[in-house]
Amino acid sequence: MSTQTATQLGNDLELGLDEPLTAYWLAIIRVVTGWWFFHAGATKLIESGLSYTYGTTFLRSMEGTVLGPVPALMANHLAWLIEPGVPLFETLIGLGLIFGALTRLAAVGGIVFMTLFWVGNAAFGHGLVTSELLGLMLFATVIVVGAGRHYGVDGYLESRGLVDEHSRLRYLMG
Repeated sequence: MSTQTATQLGNDLELGLDEPLTAYWLAIIRVVTGWWFFHAGATKLIESGLSYTYGTTFLRSMEGTVLGPVPALMANHLAWLIEPGVPLFETLIGLGLIFGALTRLAAVGGIVFMTLFWVGNAAFGHGLVTSELLGLMLFATVIVVGAGRHYGVDGYLESRGLVDEHSRLRYLMG
């Protein structure tokens, strides 16, 4: 029995994060994910203003899930933050991703939202892999690859030396 270690095509395809095709794709993922959240937040702002009451209703409905009474406590004691915060933060997260500004910070906010949405859908009638989990993975991808560096404000500011002068910005940008 013999084994062949060469690939079928004879050449490996390797795309680095700085390659043009990869940079375009990462920027597209960032902008589309940003539009998704911007649209969700802006629609809520237009329809309900800063008093989006479904956020607290959603948290109260999570009482029988894995998290137990924690979401109900949040709904009862943090309604003053949740009602204006959901549409406002969704809109800001979306804008941050669309423009590639403070991209990692925006994506962390997206992960928080998507984690709450995923756990809130704890009936998991369609299994563990839901649209909420896939959204969470998109936000995590944006963080890991530093998608704001590709055709975004973060990349522009990094090229101007701002991150070299203030190294802690690297955790929020990119």
